Amino acid sequence: MFLQLDRVRLHYPDRAAGAAAVDVASLALQAGQLGVLIGPSGCGKTSLLRLIAGLERPDQGQIRIGDDVLADAATGHHLAPEQRRIGMVFQDYALFPHLSVADNVAFGIRHLPRGERRQRVEQMLALVGLGHTAKRAPHQLSGGQQQRIALARALAPQPRLLLLDEPFSSLDVDLRERLAQELRAILKSTGTTALFVTHDQLEAFALGDVIGVMHRGRLEQWDDPYTLYHRPASRFVAGFIGHGVFAPARIVDCDGHPCVHTPLGELDDVAECPLPEAFPGGECDVLLRADDIVHDDASPVKARIERKAFRGSEFLYTLRLASGEQVLAHVPSHHDHQVGEWIGIRAEVDHVVTFRREAA
Repeated sequence: MFLQLDRVRLHYPDRAAGAAAVDVASLALQAGQLGVLIGPSGCGKTSLLRLIAGLERPDQGQIRIGDDVLADAATGHHLAPEQRRIGMVFQDYALFPHLSVADNVAFGIRHLPRGERRQRVEQMLALVGLGHTAKRAPHQLSGGQQQRIALARALAPQPRLLLLDEPFSSLDVDLRERLAQELRAILKSTGTTALFVTHDQLEAFALGDVIGVMHRGRLEQWDDPYTLYHRPASRFVAGFIGHGVFAPARIVDCDGHPCVHTPLGELDDVAECPLPEAFPGGECDVLLRADDIVHDDASPVKARIERKAFRGSEFLYTLRLASGEQVLAHVPSHHDHQVGEWIGIRAEVDHVVTFRREAA
């Protein structure tokens, strides 16, 4: 593994006793991989980034890049940030307003001979598609262009690891999605190993080879995007990722194979369904995502539309079953039903995700 964190913990003195900003987090990132940390505000993802950068000292655990130990709480070893060869891109770009674009990119490589420095700047600006802006001032560029200049500046010293703290948070939604795809292509073309922090799920899935979900300082799951979505390791991850609800269910034996009784009917022939004895009496909560619910007027199961959100190609309907349970559904936008209307729905669940029943 290239980057490795082993049971790292950080507690800020001004926090409540026992409340750790980062609570025994472990992760591994291979060379050339793009990792993403996601979670609600205050969950510890930026604190984890600061630990890797060397801006904070861990109270517990060890941080390594390859065979190089960056920090070890047990021995007190702490490599200074400027010695770690780690690049950083911040959400506010942090470009120097009094320097040209080219001089901003050259800032971290002033030790190089002039000719080599000029060549590296040209390479970096060409890489981000902004070679024509070399002589401009940062304020003459758009927000998206400034972010790409910040990336070029961070890549110029050829860091062995790049850390990005919500780099697109100040940009509009459409630009964020496009830049995320461009940034992934740029980093993959250079073989750069990078770790991002974001609060945007679409951004995380667009960027990450591996994604970590944090909650109250704990790294709840560190996995590839497909597994994270379809096999969440905890109830928090299941509820945080995507659009879905938990519905009461019961796992029973159906002619030698397990099936799940839900408010939308019986789910059978599903992959990796838990056995009935996985929960007391088979009673559990099943995760029903919006993409598990299909609009079908012929279905005997009906639900009342409580809310609708137009998303261009589809609506996100919030529905209430006659039995009282709430579910969500993605419905093609040409099915434009009104709030209060009853529609037919059915469940199509390929990945059954269940957790212990929670009290109402």
